[in-house]
Amino acid sequence: MQLPSTAQLKRALTLKEKIDELNQELTEILGSHQDSNGEPSVRKRRGMSAAGRARIAKAQRARWARVKAAGKPGRKPRRKMGAAARARISAAAKLRWKAAKAAGRSRL
Repeated sequence: MQLPSTAQLKRALTLKEKIDELNQELTEILGSHQDSNGEPSVRKRRGMSAAGRARIAKAQRARWARVKAAGKPGRKPRRKMGAAARARISAAAKLRWKAAKAAGRSRL
């Protein structure tokens, strides 16, 4: 890569100066706030007082206390099959196997 020639550097300098002048004119028109070094000023973040932080922390502790007081939601107990239902299913399975074996199958 070649270095720019003197003429190109002078042209770049004049363009940069024009851009700076136009930026200055634009900020005058729009009334943009700038620091003393010419950079646009950035709004600083607002702080919070210790009392405000304490109120927020107290409220959060109260929310967690309510959650913990409610207790863990336990699992629902598993539903158990009644003896009669188990007997019906067993009888139906035995009938299927009986029919399958009569047909000479070893699988259903």
